[in-house]
Amino acid sequence: MVNQKATNVTRHEGDVSSADRRALLGQSGSTLWFTGLSGSGKSTIAVALESALMSQNKLSYRLDGDNVRLGINKNLGFSGADRAENIRRVGEIAKLFNEAGVITLASFISPYREDRNQVRRIHHEMGLAFVEIFVDCDLASAEKRDPKGLYKKARAGEIKNFTGIDDPYEAPDHPELHLVSDKMSLSDEVKIIIKYLEDHNLLS
Repeated sequence: MVNQKATNVTRHEGDVSSADRRALLGQSGSTLWFTGLSGSGKSTIAVALESALMSQNKLSYRLDGDNVRLGINKNLGFSGADRAENIRRVGEIAKLFNEAGVITLASFISPYREDRNQVRRIHHEMGLAFVEIFVDCDLASAEKRDPKGLYKKARAGEIKNFTGIDDPYEAPDHPELHLVSDKMSLSDEVKIIIKYLEDHNLLS
């Protein structure tokens, strides 16, 4: 938990509510949090899902690990503390998009269970939908894919604190969805997510 450093600050409420924004968009806001090893397929699924939602006239926005680290989190590395702060900031950003009625697709390794649970808490405190999606892929399959060549560099000692090699990955205890990406097709994964959103009234 991050302590509040700034003093004499008060939340300023406006006249437009979350319900007003959702009515304008004709959809509910939600945060879909994709977690898993590097190379597990998180971003690939999020990209395909974004297109599928667009075809249904549903507004979504992707927050991707590398993209965020090129911008708002460019001052953070990969130590435990920096990883925690990275996820905390992204969680707050996702919360804002969600509150605005946007279906937010967050693709982050987010290896530590407590960091993900903290993001869940800040959503639930605001009454916002949070869906944890475990993109499960065994290490051997992720290394075989290695789309960015990161595992090869980690094995060679060129990258330190790499999840799955010299840093742990803590799998979710009770994710809303569990996708085994090395055994499922991309189209089936997208269909499963959309069905979950429909079944929980998150597309209406």
